[in-house]
Order: sequence, then structure tokens, then C-alpha cells
Amino acid sequence: MDNTIKVLIVDDSAFNRQTFKKILETEKGVEVVGVASNGMDAMSKVLRLKPDLITLDFEMPEMDGITFLRWVMSEAPTKVIMVSSHSDPDIVFKALELGAMDFVVKPTSKASAELRNIKRDLLEKIRGVRDMNVDVMRRNLKIIESRTERQAPGKIMETDILMLAIGSSTGGPSALQVILSDLPRDIPCSIVISQHMPRGFTAALAERLDSLCSISVKEAVQGGYVAAGEAIICPGGFHMSFQSFGDDVQVALNESSDEDKYTPSVDQMMSSVAEVFSRKTMGIVLTGMGNDGSVGLKEIRLTGGHTVAESEETSVVFGMPNEAIKANAVETVLPLNMIAAEIRKSVIGERRR
Repeated sequence: MDNTIKVLIVDDSAFNRQTFKKILETEKGVEVVGVASNGMDAMSKVLRLKPDLITLDFEMPEMDGITFLRWVMSEAPTKVIMVSSHSDPDIVFKALELGAMDFVVKPTSKASAELRNIKRDLLEKIRGVRDMNVDVMRRNLKIIESRTERQAPGKIMETDILMLAIGSSTGGPSALQVILSDLPRDIPCSIVISQHMPRGFTAALAERLDSLCSISVKEAVQGGYVAAGEAIICPGGFHMSFQSFGDDVQVALNESSDEDKYTPSVDQMMSSVAEVFSRKTMGIVLTGMGNDGSVGLKEIRLTGGHTVAESEETSVVFGMPNEAIKANAVETVLPLNMIAAEIRKSVIGERRR
């Protein structure tokens, strides 16, 4: 069986087309079958070349990326990785809603550092394409579309769980929406999230989730405090940890380095949560490439906390949950649409009673 990934590059910038082509040609098992300068040009090439993957720019003449994405998902469903600049995070989330698998940040100059970063990020996403499940992505999006009401506030109950820590990567934004939108506003625990995402996008993710969920969702800030009924998302480009000061728990943000494999780090966040909250913790690893989260989740389990991994049937990429399961870090494996119910059951203390 031929495992070669056939890629079509769609970008109005000749520099970007050439840059991406050179990057992809260095990767074994990847073949660039064509390039296109706009959506109209790309439509005919998709039908003729039948690529396995499209790298797609947003801003193009004649037909922009969002319009083309709508067309391709309707007429010739194909895995798509969007190419974004820091100036358009809202468009990124619109693209993810429409079915794009992931995104990378395009270089704004020919500086070697920027080109090195785009090479690392693009190749990582390309390598994960074989494991990406388009059908799962569509099912998850349908779950989101079917939700019309937020969770009504209920009676605040005593809880064994004070902290809920969630880690996610590819497919994470929609998975987070499915879970958080199904939690009541007065849920009596704090929620912390590390979603693999570059600088400039996590604030927009937090704002979006906040507008769609009953609970409060914010981007974490240095020196802020965790609070019951509130979710905070680690800023892109940082790692998040926690320090206890009496009854208060403060957020510490540490800038990531180019050598860090995963940013924000799920392992660092969960390890810190395990240290501060011990058995009063619930850790969840969702869809994503790689093995981030397996170490931190195991530390939560070893301290007596409750650990959950998303099942293969609903994971866009089963890498992170699968690695956590193999590391014996997971107590419960559940499909995405059942995780919010498990959170509610665990947080109100029903699970162990």
C-alpha cells in the first residue's frame, strides 16, 4: 500500500508556495502534487489531482480561503491545514468550525528563525495527517451544532474535586466546546486548560468559549488566582503552573523555549496540579498528536485523583489519549459526548460514594 501523502499547496504568495514546497520535499513519504495561487485555481486542481491534504491560505484574490474551504468540505472532502497570520485568530476558529483539521502560523518574513519554526510546525502537522480522522471531526461539529441551550445553573453541592485539568491538541478547540458548554455555571471546581496553540490565538479561543458556555472562560494571566466555576486557558507560548498561598492558588506562567516539543505543556500543568491539589484533582486528556499529558496525568492518578482519556471513537487524533492509556495513567476511557457527564458526576462526589 502506498502511504505517500499527496499535498496541494494553496497560497497567493509565491514566496510562501516555494517555502512550503521546499519544506515538504524534505519529508519522506510526502509528495507535493501541485500548487495554486487562489481558491478558483485550487478547485480544479483538487478535482484533478485528488490530494490527501491541502495547505490553505486565508487571504487570496478571486476566492478566499474560507469560501474555498466551504466548497471543498461540501464537494470534495479533504484534510485541510490552514495557514494563518497572528492578525486573524477569529478566522482560524471559523475555519476549524467548517472542518479544517489544524493550522500553522505563516512566516511574516524570510528570517531564519521564522522559517525554522514554520518548518517544525508544518512537518509535525503533516506527519500527523495519517492519524487524523475527518469523520470524527464532522461528528463532533454536528454535536456542537445541535446544542442550542447552555446548561442552566443548579444547586451548588459539596465536592471531592477542587481542580479539573484538561489537556488537548489537534481537534481540541471543538472538543473543549463540547465539554465546557455542557457544564453548569456554578460547577464547584476550578478548571485549567492547556491547548497546544501558538501565541496570539488562545485569547480568541477563550473569548469564543466564554460566549458559548455557561461557565466563565478566560485566558490565564500571571499572578491570577483560580476560582470555582471559572475556566482559564494557558496563553500560547507559555507553560502554566500553580502555587498555593493558604486557601488561594495562584497562576504562574513560564515562557516556553524553541526547544520545547509541546507548548503549552499539558504535562507541566498537570504535574503542578497534582502537587497542589493531590487527590482533589480530575485530569482529562483529549484528542491530539504526540504524548503530552501522559506523565502529568499519571502523577494525578498516583496522588489519588481521577483520570480520564477521550476514547478512540471520538478523537480526531488518538495519539495523546492512547499514550496516556499505555502509560497506565488513565482510570476511565470515555467518548467525548460522555465526558461532561463524568465531570459532573465526579465533581459532586457521586463517583466514590
